[in-house]
Amino acid sequence: MSRIGKKPISLPSNVTLSVDDQNVVTVKGPKGTLTQLVDRDISVAVEDGTIQVSRPTEQKRHKAMHGLYRSLVNNMVTGVSEGFKLNLEIVGVGYKASVTNNVLELQLGYSHNVYVAVPEEIKVTAVTEKGQNPKVYLEGSDKQLIGDVAAKIRSLRKVEPYKGKGIRFVGEEIRRKAGKSSSKK
Repeated sequence: MSRIGKKPISLPSNVTLSVDDQNVVTVKGPKGTLTQLVDRDISVAVEDGTIQVSRPTEQKRHKAMHGLYRSLVNNMVTGVSEGFKLNLEIVGVGYKASVTNNVLELQLGYSHNVYVAVPEEIKVTAVTEKGQNPKVYLEGSDKQLIGDVAAKIRSLRKVEPYKGKGIRFVGEEIRRKAGKSSSKK
């Protein structure tokens, strides 16, 4: 049995879960509503405040889907009750970030500013404190959407290994390379 798939999901009191006949799971909570289409072979049941995800057979495909859909439903429950946050840090001289009407404006050393339209489901804030690198905070209930937006922002200026300049997650370790070494003869 899948170790992740067989774990029950505790349903908070302020969150409701419903499964329709098309096997679409809808989770409603204080932070919003999320829906996910679940494979027709995987069943999702709510019993006594816990959610149980089960599979019909021991086929390899069913085993693969079991843990996946349990994790997706768990992320939905966590998202609508607590929400998710991702923090990005912009490292580099002259690099700046600002937000206007859910549009993130970045100055990343290019000849032009880069504008990123952030979906309305995600709240984005940019903070610049004196003596520290600018930070971009993403908050929302959909973990997949936040991850996609963070990856898109991060891809605009990837961290380079020599000086460490670029966009990274807060606390991310970057493997640094040694630069040129001059030889004396």
